Amino acid sequence: MALFLSKSRKLICLKPKIGFLRSIYYHHHTFISPNLRTPFGILGLNHPHLVSYRFESTKAQTELNTMQTIHNDSQVLNFPGGKVKFTSHLNFIPETREERVHCYRVLDDDGYPLTSNFVQIDKEVALKMYTDMVTLQTMDTIFYEAQRQGRISFYVTTLGEEAINIASAAALKMDDFIFPQYREPGVLLWRGFTMQEFANQLFGNKSDYGKGRQMPIHYGSNKHNYITVASTVATQLPHAVGAAYALKMDAKNACTIVYFGDGGSSTGDFHAALNFAAVLDAPVIFFCRNNGFAISTPVSDQFRSDGVVTKGQGYGVRSIRVDGNDALAVFTAVHEARKIAVSEHKPVLVEALTYRAGHHSTSDDSTKYRPANEIEWWRTARDPVSRFRKWIEREDWLNSQFESELRSNIRKQVLQAIQVAEKIEKPPIKDAFTDVYDVPPANLQEQETFTRETIRRHPQDYPTDVPL
Repeated sequence: MALFLSKSRKLICLKPKIGFLRSIYYHHHTFISPNLRTPFGILGLNHPHLVSYRFESTKAQTELNTMQTIHNDSQVLNFPGGKVKFTSHLNFIPETREERVHCYRVLDDDGYPLTSNFVQIDKEVALKMYTDMVTLQTMDTIFYEAQRQGRISFYVTTLGEEAINIASAAALKMDDFIFPQYREPGVLLWRGFTMQEFANQLFGNKSDYGKGRQMPIHYGSNKHNYITVASTVATQLPHAVGAAYALKMDAKNACTIVYFGDGGSSTGDFHAALNFAAVLDAPVIFFCRNNGFAISTPVSDQFRSDGVVTKGQGYGVRSIRVDGNDALAVFTAVHEARKIAVSEHKPVLVEALTYRAGHHSTSDDSTKYRPANEIEWWRTARDPVSRFRKWIEREDWLNSQFESELRSNIRKQVLQAIQVAEKIEKPPIKDAFTDVYDVPPANLQEQETFTRETIRRHPQDYPTDVPL
């Protein structure tokens, strides 16, 4: 049971009145091949439709009338949740489908539109999307190098997933709440988080909103409705459902969106969240970045279903699979998903097929479980930034001079932000013991005193740039 406090001070209890609906998984063959290319050959085949498959709602009846004869002499059971037809055929629901769920796509790998069935965007939005994708790519490269130089302790890149970050953010409204995993800094970038704010958080200085108490890349911003990152896998999913239900109760014209990886769908929180959202009709978008691996574990070792998209139907959640390297496809899918969430108060599951073109983090060497030439192929042949640029160029909205100046200016901004962040004083020791209790309890005061005394006795073991 989870409790959430809405803005109107209503206490909301998340506890469904019915048991979990069992999820029906379909699987045609092992989801992913060792080299990760075969499953994505399906991209661009047909355009899937957002469809709803839910049991029709029923009201409690004063008199039990379980059996009814209909015109073709078959019978139905009037069971809680809806009428169920009887059959004399012994049929098990198969674990496989004849064909895998199709993946919605707009642009091919060379940036040519395959369809006119997408939400149109104007020049201003397109250029901001491209600028932010390039910014994300550039800051990832430089911050990653800064970690390798020992200037920051940890970093996670979004290489190969720039379209997922920026295009999904562009399709949302500022009143929508973001529940990130840890690979969505582009969403925060789109909303106006500055390069200096990113650098301050990574260096954990006095200007960091978390006061240096979070590990690097755990960004958060109240101003931008971006809930602080927590690396615990999938715990943000039930939180997003609770927040969405609060928005619904307060009659807000907004939704929540929660990001997670394919590994997150292997957790209990994923299943609990989908069931809660479906039963409560919560306006939430579940956005799964299926990049084929949960760190080093391929999806073929995680589940036997056809990816993640098929799991939505088992819980009565509308779902769609989209090419995660296609910015226009991601934008359109999230734009339409938001319409459903806000206007119909229904949850939507979006599965974006993509590939992590970088290591999982600076603590990982992905060449230990993926061939280096495979990573390079995805980084170049299926780069989402290059594909989107080709489309913009054909629209005559971009030229080579703009491109050159853009990359040069962004690089200067990132380097300048690092230099400034390094010079800012660290948060004082006292900040490690504040912001939890209005009046610190005795045991916490004792811990603070003990910490200060220990630092004074052993100054050589502690950083000199942290004020006491």
